[in-house]
Amino acid sequence: MLSKLLLRRPSVLPGFDLALGLAVFYLCLIVLIPLSAVFLKTFTLSWDGFVEAAFSPRVLASYRLTFGASLAAALLNGVCGLLVAWVLVRYTFPFKRIIDALVDLPFALPTAVAGIALTALYAPNGWIGAWLPFKVAFTPLGVFVALTFIGLPFVVRTVQPILEDLQHELEEAAATLGASRWQTFRFVILPTLMPALLTGFALAFARALGEYGSVIFIAGNMPMVSEITPLLIITKLEQYDYAGATAIAVVMLLIAFTLLLAINLLQAWARRRQGR
Repeated sequence: MLSKLLLRRPSVLPGFDLALGLAVFYLCLIVLIPLSAVFLKTFTLSWDGFVEAAFSPRVLASYRLTFGASLAAALLNGVCGLLVAWVLVRYTFPFKRIIDALVDLPFALPTAVAGIALTALYAPNGWIGAWLPFKVAFTPLGVFVALTFIGLPFVVRTVQPILEDLQHELEEAAATLGASRWQTFRFVILPTLMPALLTGFALAFARALGEYGSVIFIAGNMPMVSEITPLLIITKLEQYDYAGATAIAVVMLLIAFTLLLAINLLQAWARRRQGR
C-alpha cells in the first residue's frame, strides 16, 4: 500500500504505471545496460592492469587536454552564447532569421565536415591561420576551437526561450527604482537566466567531452600534446585491447559524472535561490 502511494502521482491522464514501466525499460535498454557492459569488461583486468591502462602518462595527458579544453570551451560558450541569445531576442536587424538559423548549423553539420572546414581555415596556410601570429591547427588550441564550435548552440538554445519569456516590467521597475543598466542585469536578469545558463553550460561541456569527429582533423593527434581521450579509446579498440579501452572509458565516465553532478547541484541551488 505504501509503495503504491509513493509511486502514484495525480494526473488527468491515466496510464502512470504503464508509462513508468516503459520509461524505465527504455532507459535500462539504452543507458544502463551499455554502461554496465563497460564496467563488466573493465572488471576483467587486474588492479595493476587497470592502473597501467587508465593512468599511463600518455592517457593522463589526454585527460588533461580533453577535460581542460572542454571546460574552457564550455565557459567561453556560456559567455558568448548568452551574448548571442541576447542579441537575437532583444534586437531587430537585417538577416536576423538567417543568423538565428546559422546557430543550429553545428547540430546539422557532420562532425567530420566541421573538422575538415576548421582545419582548412586555421591551418598555417589557411584563410585565417595564414594571418595569425600563432599556430592554431594541430595544437591544443585547435582542440579548443573545435569544441567551442560544436558547443555554442547548446547554450544559445537553452537561454533564448528564457529571455523571450522574461517580463520587461521587471526591468522597468528596476529602472524606476533607480537601478543602473548593469545593476538591472546583475540583480534582475542574471538570476533568472542562471539555471538555464548552467544547463546550457552542462550540455556544452558534456558534448565536448565525447566529441571526436570535429577534433581529430584539427588536433594533429600528437601523443602527450594534442591527443584527446576518445582517440585513445578508438586506438585501443583498433588494437583489440577492449579491456584497456573500457578502462579509460570508465575513468572518463566517472570524472564526467562527478563534474555534471556538481553542475546539476549548482543549478538546483540557483533555482532554489531564484524561488526565494
